[in-house]
Amino acid sequence: MNVKMPQLTPVSRSDDQILDQTLRPRSFDDYVGQEKIKENIRIILGAARKRKEPAEHLLLHGPSGLGKTTLAYLIAKELGTSLKITSGTALEKAGDVGSILTSLGDGDVLFIDEVHRLNRAVEEVIYPAMENFKLDIIIGKGIAAKTLQIDLPRFTLVAATTKISLLSAPFRSRFGIDFRLDFYDENDVEKIISRSAMLLGVEIDKKAVGVIASASRFTPRVANRLLKRVRDYAQIKDMQSVTAIVAKEALGMLEIDSCGLENTDRKILKAIAVNFDGGPVGLKSVAAAIAEEEGTIEEVYEPYLMRIGFLARTSKGRIITTAGCRHLGIEPKNETLFS
Repeated sequence: MNVKMPQLTPVSRSDDQILDQTLRPRSFDDYVGQEKIKENIRIILGAARKRKEPAEHLLLHGPSGLGKTTLAYLIAKELGTSLKITSGTALEKAGDVGSILTSLGDGDVLFIDEVHRLNRAVEEVIYPAMENFKLDIIIGKGIAAKTLQIDLPRFTLVAATTKISLLSAPFRSRFGIDFRLDFYDENDVEKIISRSAMLLGVEIDKKAVGVIASASRFTPRVANRLLKRVRDYAQIKDMQSVTAIVAKEALGMLEIDSCGLENTDRKILKAIAVNFDGGPVGLKSVAAAIAEEEGTIEEVYEPYLMRIGFLARTSKGRIITTAGCRHLGIEPKNETLFS
């Protein structure tokens, strides 16, 4: 039986490849932020090296763009082993998992992104691989079925997810430890932008770094993406360096305001404030009002709007806060409700 080998490295746009290859931290010292997590991972890896054993399996969770994939790269580099990358969507069948696991070398790191998208049948194949480094293969069907057990190299699984609640309890329990990556503070984001600008050869002043950091949604991936767009704008305008004015103009062309709100963010807030008198209003109604998918609003836009205090979820629905109204230049209709 021919088994299709799953894709180990996701196909990337050239833009993403530049971001990965040029801006990705080369060591834990280059990795800005998440200090407690870095410290704990270093202890785990150091102890594993002393015991001459593979490191325990690690589960990384939290919003996208915070550096989960980068941590997987650094873990493999720290251990001095190879890293193989795949995603939950690529592992559709048990045979896909078997192909990857049997291709690993002793001590290798396997990184599975979007691990919450694994189906239960695939999860069950991974259980014995994680616990005993064994792969159980069922040959035949019904009464004639036989189980063949294959020894696997002693590997380390690093899994990443933005939705840890979708992982089954038995699967979560097989990880030695899990770490939640949180949003960065503005000071750390500024450090990341300054480092990235240096690597990209972009001359940028401190105020411009602050402008980009304020619009980065506390997320390194967004910060780097905005820096590159600001760089493009400055180059087209034949400007030798990026100033705060240039950064604001570039972000303005992208319809990103000083708080990092995009056009869709403002549409959500305006719909609640104007169409529904500030709320409370259900998600379906908001989605219908701005012609956007419910899942996109709930997973992509709402977390940031709630983090900065412009939106709140209540038992009756979504409401816009006083701060959200004032950001839009709209006077709250009910000070008590929106405060």
